[in-house]
Amino acid sequence: MKRIRLGVNIDHVATVRNARGETYPSPLRAALLAEKNGADSVTIHLREDRRHINEFDLKKIIKKLKIPLNLEIAATREMLKIAFRSKPPFVCVVPEKRKEITTEGGLNLNHNKNFLKKLIKKLKKNKSRISLFVEPSLNDLEKAKKLDADCVEIHTGKLCNLINNGKSYKNELKKIYKAVNKGNKLGLEVYAGHGLTYNSAKILSKIRGIQEFNIGHFLIGESIFEGMPSTIKKFKRILKL
Repeated sequence: MKRIRLGVNIDHVATVRNARGETYPSPLRAALLAEKNGADSVTIHLREDRRHINEFDLKKIIKKLKIPLNLEIAATREMLKIAFRSKPPFVCVVPEKRKEITTEGGLNLNHNKNFLKKLIKKLKKNKSRISLFVEPSLNDLEKAKKLDADCVEIHTGKLCNLINNGKSYKNELKKIYKAVNKGNKLGLEVYAGHGLTYNSAKILSKIRGIQEFNIGHFLIGESIFEGMPSTIKKFKRILKL
């Protein structure tokens, strides 16, 4: 059984920085601290409105980071240019709405399909590994394969909300289980992300075939109390269970 990788999303370090318009806390420092304490990759989402991470962060982090940087982008011409120019090892294409607080669901793979295919082709030629952020839908996994993505990241937000609110999550967990198996059969690498906590990561880590967990908001929140090294190490222990 392969070791499950941990990706650490540091967007909300930039959120705290931007709340006061200061130069601190530093996303670069957070990225290097994540690397030092066992993260397998670091994720940043360069949103169109630049509400947290900005291009300057991207340039500094990609220059200094020794583990892979996973750049989350919307499927737009502007973001394609930025990703092509910066050459991040990993690119995850995510849906984006200007007014949303956080990503609300998986990509609509029927929308702007030709451009999405072009984006994937161009960035793969640029040596980036391409992931699509999708719902736990068997149809979406087949579409992702046809689009020639390398990987899919399954949106775990609904499952995590059910767990957090003490509601029955068995049906949603079953959907994710089936999606993971389908992705593995199609030859896609399968990841999980969005809303993950210690509890939900522990539950999902029991599904064989999820190769990577990308965790951000909860991890950064817990780091305020426990420190980032301690929080990352706790997630690493959970993923080894």
